[in-house]
Parts: sequence; structure tokens; C-alpha cells
Amino acid sequence: MNILKKTNTFFQYRFGPLLILVLLLCAISLLTRILLLAFSASSFEWNIINILKVFLVGSLYDLAAASYAIIPLLVYLWVFPSKWYSKKLNKILLIAYFFVVVFTLIFNAISEWFFWEEFSVRYNFIAVDYLVYTTEVIGNIRQSYPINTILIILFIVSALITYLLKEKILASATVPMRFAKRSKLLLLFLLAPLASSFLVSHNWKNQSRNQFVNELSGNGMYDFGFAFWHNQLDYNTFYKTISLKKAIKIISKNLSFEPINLNGYSTLRNIKAASPEKKMNVILISVESLSAEFLGSFGNTQGITPNLDSLAKKGLLFTNLYASGTRTVRGLEALSLCIPPTPGQSIVKRPNNKNLFTLGNVFRSKGYNSRFIYGGYGYFDNMNEFFSQDGYEVTDRNALNKKDIHYENTWGVADEDLFTLSLTKLDQDYNIGKPFFAHIMTVSNHRPYTYPEGRIDIPSHTGREGAVKYTDYAIGKFINDAKLKPWFKNTLFVIVADHCASSAGKVELPVDKYHIPMIIYSPAYIKPGKFDKLVAQIDIGPSILGLLNFNYQSKFFGQDVFKMKDEQQRAFISTYQSLGYIKNNKLVILDPNKKVATSIPNFKTGNAKPVPSENWLTEEAIANYQTAAYLYTKNGYQFK
Repeated sequence: MNILKKTNTFFQYRFGPLLILVLLLCAISLLTRILLLAFSASSFEWNIINILKVFLVGSLYDLAAASYAIIPLLVYLWVFPSKWYSKKLNKILLIAYFFVVVFTLIFNAISEWFFWEEFSVRYNFIAVDYLVYTTEVIGNIRQSYPINTILIILFIVSALITYLLKEKILASATVPMRFAKRSKLLLLFLLAPLASSFLVSHNWKNQSRNQFVNELSGNGMYDFGFAFWHNQLDYNTFYKTISLKKAIKIISKNLSFEPINLNGYSTLRNIKAASPEKKMNVILISVESLSAEFLGSFGNTQGITPNLDSLAKKGLLFTNLYASGTRTVRGLEALSLCIPPTPGQSIVKRPNNKNLFTLGNVFRSKGYNSRFIYGGYGYFDNMNEFFSQDGYEVTDRNALNKKDIHYENTWGVADEDLFTLSLTKLDQDYNIGKPFFAHIMTVSNHRPYTYPEGRIDIPSHTGREGAVKYTDYAIGKFINDAKLKPWFKNTLFVIVADHCASSAGKVELPVDKYHIPMIIYSPAYIKPGKFDKLVAQIDIGPSILGLLNFNYQSKFFGQDVFKMKDEQQRAFISTYQSLGYIKNNKLVILDPNKKVATSIPNFKTGNAKPVPSENWLTEEAIANYQTAAYLYTKNGYQFK
């Protein structure tokens, strides 16, 4: 009773509304955590310690988020004199402010739900990135969810909650307080965000082997702020290191090359083929979100990839290939730069990414026209700037007339229209006698999963399976159209995913969520078969160049898998901060705070069993990631 009485008394002080704001934020955060826990119950590792961790550690992050959220209201309550504070206008402003606060908090909770449904994590780099591209993101939300209905309900609920809190909110408006006393309290309350900044660690939540436990222990608003301020991570500061000399030695040994040491540490070496070069055209299709599990070739029984399955039987199917990351920019980075993923933001979106050592630049040096063709607007994820500065001629949806577009959504034109545009550009290259390398990036296999009606037997906007089948249809149509072209027989088609459709798992890096398909198809040159060795996404570029018998100087971290020895098999998987290295059926994970962990992953379920780390394997992982980060930051990955 005494606590309740003191709490009611506090509402009558000038800074009483601060308590209301803190209680609102913590209550809605708690409810959000409970709902997300219920949604993820089957993947959560249930025991009393994990439950306590989720709610106790989570409440600390809730309070940390609240300490920052109170600052605008704190300043308002401090700055105005008592005469103004008792006026009617101030009361209206306070009520309006709290309505906005309630609306924002509930809107954020709903957004977290949708984000969790898509990615099974709290806000992270992806959420920060999405704020930059509001047109695409808002369009995607509108096309995926009944947003108008949600906003109307949200408006009504926020108004009702604000009305119920009205007396508490206005209780402080009748109590005068001198400026000196207000200032002392201001300084006292400002200690809360100051303490949060210096004492609260983002890593408190990352203490469980179960990733859902870790994520549910966080707070979305706090995590968003952390991701916003830490969108780049300096490798040497946050990760375990070895000497650069030793790192280069390890890499050169693993890739069986003698480095050409020019002005310091480098992966530069000579690639020489035993046979004459082939001036074949190359079409690299990176397919949006195409998990291996979607294909019948990998056991899927839904029949949603008949064209890809047919091509897999006629071409070379890679059965053990792993994507570098969980987003398109990571796939584009791996396919163009052939470099392990560096912590933080993808190089595609970073500054100082001009004239890098890319697959496009190598082809261009051989007299090819190198193209990047994208079905959306190329400003998204910095694609236009990156590719145009790194050896590619860029074409996006702006090149299409409205009459040539059968369908479009917020992400781009239908894949069939993208392929029609691509054929036009490739014909232009052929007609002027230029061999071409074209990297084509699809968009249709993405929420809201919409596409032209009448193409497949699954209606548009009904889910992922329909989008996969439509993309499969568009690829099949493209190959059939290409067969009619004079350049078809001399063309190598490479079809590969940029990343998987989902990245959620019980562990930090679930390997099954990085398993992607690849098909190399060229009836005159490639014999049907399967390639079962472990392959990294960064190996695709060097392997294509190897098939063409190119002689060149390489800086790629990727290798020609057709020439690699069994002991050279390895793969790289990552999030923006967890860096994974797969070798010998083990997974080494490098994390901030110089953490290293090793496990034996289950490649079908994604689960992993922790095992003691082996020094040689850990050093191999460090060597690749540390050197990749070093060469990028020191301009050692330039194309010259």
C-alpha cells in the first residue's frame, strides 16, 4: 500500500509523466516479448534458467531503452516555467504527446512482430537498412499486409489507452516547481541514459546456445539503436587476430599459390590454364531467396521448380554449396568480389568501394562487355553505384517502357520482363561482335509474392511457394527463348541463389539456412552430373573463369573448385557480426569481443553440438576473415 501511495504521489510532481512513459514502454515491451515467445515456442529451449534470462535480462534492456526514450519529455518538463505548465494548451500538448507515444510504441510492437515473423530476430542491420529505402519497404508492407485496417485499429486503441491515462498524465500540471529544483532533477534523471550508455552491454543477451533465447532477451528499440550506431565493425578491434604474415601464409597454403608480394600483404597470384582460353559468353543468374530445399532435386515434393529440376538433370548440379550471408547484398558481394564477408555492412554498401577486384573487371580485361541487370531500381542497396564503379554496365527497371512491363510491385518488374530486357541487351552485344558476361538479379521471389496471373497454377499473392514457382517459370521461359539465339551454343548459364528464404534457427549460424542450389548449364560444353564437394559462394567466380581456361592475375579469396583438392574444401557463412567457417564437417564461429566457438553442425536440421576448438582450424578462419577486412580497409583489393 505504501509503494502504491508513493507511486500515486509521484504522478503529482512535475516529472510524474516520466513514470507513465517508462511504465508504458516496459509494459508493451513485456507483452511483445511474451507474444514472440509464444510464437517461437517450438524452437525455444525451455528451462527455468532460459525463462528467467529472457525476462530478467530483457527487463534490463527495456529500462535501458526507456532511459533514452524519456529524454525529449524530460527536457520539455524541465524547460517551461510553472505559469505555462498550468495552462490549458500545455495539457493539450501533454495528451497529444502521450497519444503519439502510445501509438508509436504499439506500432513498433506490431512492426517487431512482422520483422520477427520474417527473420526470427530483433531489429538489426536489416531494419536500419530498410529505413534508408522507404519507398520499397513501405510499398512491400502495403502489398503484404492490410496496413490501413491495422492503422485504424491502432489509432482507436491508442486513443482509448491515452484517455484511460488522462488523469495520471495531467496530475502534474497543477503542481508548481522552481527552476533550480527542476534542474537538479533533470541532472539526476539524465544519469539513467548516461549509465545505460556506459554500463549496459549489447552482449548480455548472447549467453545461450539457443538463438531464440538470446533474441527474446533483447529489446527491439535498444537493438535498433545499437545497429544504427554500429553499422560497421572494425575487425581488429572486435575479433580475434593473428599476425598478418601468418594469415597470408595460411591462405596461400590453403589455396596452393605463391603470392606476388607487391607493396605489402596481398593475395595476388598468377592463374594459368593448361588449355587455350574459351571466349564463351557467360550469363550468371542470381535468384532471389532460392533455398536448396525448394527444388525437387533436393527432395522437395511440391513440384514448384519443374524447370530448374529439368535443367539440373541436363546440367551440372552443385549439391553442397553455401551462401555467404542472409541478404541480397551479401550474395552480390560474394558473386562479384569473391571475398569472405567482412563484419558489419556489406562492401557493396560501404564507402571506398570503387575499382575493386571484381568478376566484371576480369571479364572486361578480356574484352568482354560486363553487365549487371536488375529488375528493381538500382539505387536500392547501392547497386547502381557499386557495379557501375567496378567494371559493370548497369541496367535496371528504368530501361523498360511501361508498355513492356507485364507486372510490377514495389521491388521491381516481373522476372519475365527482366529476362526480356536482358535478351535485348545481350543481343546488342552479340550484334557488335562482343562476348558478354551478364549478371542478372531477379526480384519476384520476395514478399509480397506477387506476379502476373495465368503463368502458373498457383494464384498470385498466396505465399512463397507461388513466387518460387513463378520465378522457376520465368527462368524456364528465358532458357527456351535463349535457345533461339545465335549466341546460345557458345554460352555458359550459371543459375544460383543469392541467399536462402529464411535465416532463422535455434543456433547462432544454422548451416541449413545457408544451403543454396547452383546449376551450370551449357549443353555443348557441360556434361550432366552432380558436384558434391563443399563449395563456398565466393568460389563461383573463379570456377567460372576456370571453365573458360582464363589466364589472369587474381586477388580472389575464392578458388576454382574443379581443381581443388579434398583438403581445400571450405565454406563461409555469416550474419553482420557472426563469421562462420565450415571445414571438415566443423563450424568455427568468430564473434565480437574476440570470441571463438567450434561446433559440429547438423547440415540437415541446422542444430550444432559444441566441441573444443582446434587451433589450426581457428587460425584458418581468422586468416581469411582478418585478411579480407585488412585488404579492403587498406585499399589492397583494388583492380589494377
